[in-house]
Amino acid sequence: MRTTRTAVGLALTSLLLAGCGGGGGTPSQHHASPSPNTSPSPAGTSPSPGQGAGSAAVTGQFAPYASGAPAVTYDEAVPEGANVAVDVHAAGDRTEFVLRVRGLQPDRAYGAHLHTKPCGPNPDDSGPHYQNDPDSHQPSTDPKYANDKNEAWLDFTTDSQGAAKSETTVDWVPRSGEARSIVIHAEHTHTDPGHAGQAGDRLACVNVLL
Repeated sequence: MRTTRTAVGLALTSLLLAGCGGGGGTPSQHHASPSPNTSPSPAGTSPSPGQGAGSAAVTGQFAPYASGAPAVTYDEAVPEGANVAVDVHAAGDRTEFVLRVRGLQPDRAYGAHLHTKPCGPNPDDSGPHYQNDPDSHQPSTDPKYANDKNEAWLDFTTDSQGAAKSETTVDWVPRSGEARSIVIHAEHTHTDPGHAGQAGDRLACVNVLL
C-alpha cells in the first residue's frame, strides 16, 4: 500500500492525516482504529474544497437530513452526533481517501464507498457507487467492475470506543462532478459474483464535492 502525507492547507484536515506515512506498492486498503484520545476535527463544519481536481476535506456531525448538512444519518447504527472527517487528495493520476469516524457502535464492521450523487432525504438518493470504468448494468454486482481498484472502498471496524480510521489509494482521479458522497453501509463489502460491491443497508452519508 502506498499512502502519501497530504496537506490541503486547511487546519481541519491536519488531524485526518496524522501518522500517515509514505510507502510503495499497489493501491490497496488499510483499516485501523485510532487511539481512544484521537477524534475527527470539531463537528459542525461544512464541506470545503481541497487543492486541485478531485480533492476535498469535510468534517461534521451526523444528523437527520437537512439541506447543506455535511453528514446525514438514516439509522441508529450511526447515531446522531457521531463525528466524521473525510479527506480526499488527488495527485497526478492517483487519489487518496481517508475516513475517520467516532461515536459509532463499538466493535462493529461497517462498509463505506464513494458514491455518485449527494446525500438526500432518502438513503438511495446518493446513487450508485462511483466507478472509474463504469459498468453499463447498475447496480453493478460484477467483480470485473465492483472491486476495490475500480471503486473506492473504505470498509472499517470500530474499536471499543466506536472509533475507526480507513484509507485507500486508487490509480485514478474522479471525473469532475461525478463523485459526490461517501456512504456508510451496514456490513463489510461482498466480493463474490452477483453480490460484489454490496454491503447491506445505507446507514449514513457524507457529502463531498469532487
